[in-house]
Amino acid sequence: MHRLPRALVVAALLVAPTAATAQLGGSPKASISLAADYTSYAPGDRVRMDVLLAIEPKWHVNSHEPTYDYLIPTVAEVRLPEGWPAAKIDYPPGELEAFAFVDTPISVYSYQVTIASELEIPATWTEPGARVEVSLRYQACNDRTCLPPATAEAALTLDVGERGEATGIVIADTNIDAGTGGAVAGATRGFAAILLLGLAGGLLLNAMPCVLPVLSLKVMGLVKSAGGGRRQVTVAALATAAGILVSFWALAGAAALAKLAGASVGWGVQFQEPVFVVFLTLVVTLFSLNLWGLFEVPLPARLAGWTGGAGGEGLAGHFTTGLFATLLATPCSAPFLGTAVGFGLSQSPLTIFVVFTAVGCGMALPYFALAIAPRAVNVLPKPGPWMDRFRVLMGFFLAAAAVWLLYVLSSQISPERLAFIELSLLALAFFVWLRGTRGGGVRWAGLGVAAALAAALVLAADRDARRPDARLAGDVEVLIDWVRFDRAEAERLRGSGRLVFVDVTADWCFTCKVNERLALETPEVAAAFERAKVVAMKADWTNRDESIGRFLADHGRYGIPFYLLYRPGREPHLFGELITRDGIIAVVEEADGYPSDNRVTTASVNSVVEALPPRSPVRTPSSTSVR
Repeated sequence: MHRLPRALVVAALLVAPTAATAQLGGSPKASISLAADYTSYAPGDRVRMDVLLAIEPKWHVNSHEPTYDYLIPTVAEVRLPEGWPAAKIDYPPGELEAFAFVDTPISVYSYQVTIASELEIPATWTEPGARVEVSLRYQACNDRTCLPPATAEAALTLDVGERGEATGIVIADTNIDAGTGGAVAGATRGFAAILLLGLAGGLLLNAMPCVLPVLSLKVMGLVKSAGGGRRQVTVAALATAAGILVSFWALAGAAALAKLAGASVGWGVQFQEPVFVVFLTLVVTLFSLNLWGLFEVPLPARLAGWTGGAGGEGLAGHFTTGLFATLLATPCSAPFLGTAVGFGLSQSPLTIFVVFTAVGCGMALPYFALAIAPRAVNVLPKPGPWMDRFRVLMGFFLAAAAVWLLYVLSSQISPERLAFIELSLLALAFFVWLRGTRGGGVRWAGLGVAAALAAALVLAADRDARRPDARLAGDVEVLIDWVRFDRAEAERLRGSGRLVFVDVTADWCFTCKVNERLALETPEVAAAFERAKVVAMKADWTNRDESIGRFLADHGRYGIPFYLLYRPGREPHLFGELITRDGIIAVVEEADGYPSDNRVTTASVNSVVEALPPRSPVRTPSSTSVR
């Protein structure tokens, strides 16, 4: 085995201070945050605490067990109150990466790493809280230089009294007491649980509103396939499942490449790109025109052959329906999905592929079941004239999806450019209709379709036309007085004793919009915020924003919706993807210390609502400052 020359290491360490000062300003390249598995504990409880290490893109630190003994390892020190047993720490294995300055790949940590620890609260502990401090020593390097060793610090105050609720943010399974074999078995069980969550989350995606228009196409296809016998139903179901899996593998590949490139990754982030939104709008529009019968005479012939004609019959048509269903499912977030995808996106590319495959299998599960028991399709209505009317009706639903996509696009590009894209869609529809006629302009209609498609995509690709925070700049009437998210200001406000509620949302996130309408923007929640003097911050992720991506990653999340309540003197409370009015009110009142007989109820909310300020637009100050 080739070994890295010691002289090279010494030289790197000697040059590092100069390089750090001259090129990097001496800024730290890694930071840590702490997360515990419950909101509070009883004396004698064991605490699972994760040290979340975030490393800047294009940098890495040596793992806890470096490849060479003269490299500086990453070491965490947990400082506990006097009389507590020492913490047990479980370091993850490093990833082997090759660098130009060494012949052999070395073991490093990069991007995000979770270091698991286990604490034990003494049974005799009587204090209402316990402060835990962690310092982590590391050395950051890139492919050209190494910085001097540095220390990152973080602290966490544990509430001690009664066992609270599981936070759902600890994803590491340490099994520290089980020995080496037990640790491997425990990790396997933990990973198996993640895959089961992914399977369940993928299955639930089929019930999300984003997917329903495409599922209607699938109903049409299965009804027609039933006339061809069991074999045709089986083939149709397997083709649809294959389309779903291929889409998820493509998403996994894109996420892995983006992560390796240092970009923020997350569920549905492709909707932050106007080109993708326009591409999907064009596809939805073509599907709508196809269902309305405007290109029964193929337009173009290859496209109609690939989709299998109206309704998506044919092997390629079923496969395309699976692809299309996955694309429209990505702005939705089902229960369990966020935990599984968040875990996958924090791990290696191989793990990303495995987790996304589990989610894809979950979404494809009904079609796998139908392939096994094809007679189940007999419960669907028999083919008949109703299918033509149903097909046209579903075309209108898909047209509504196109309108929604244009709404998303309105927050990403200028109004003038959006108008030209809409004209391109109109031209596309015109040339589709012209292609379906038998007039003399048929030969030019194909060129017109191609020109309309190209024009729409080119218009969306102009980065200078994008509108940052366009949605927040509009006059949006709301009950809650939102301010733009500022992480530093939120943490300052928490330090001064204020509650801060953070809503990470986006125009392309359908689940976010449902939550806003049914849970957040309600008189009951607005009254609870007013009584507790909650500062409400909205983080708009419609367009790419690396600071929001880092904020999500620091809390173990890679998808939205995401809701968090900063609480003075305590760790933030993280909500699930699906929220309720009562759930939000209960957490806010508990954090504010309301007595049990003074809680906000529907019966008492009217008097509080009267004191609220008039409905006002979202404020967009250049820098948020709340006193």
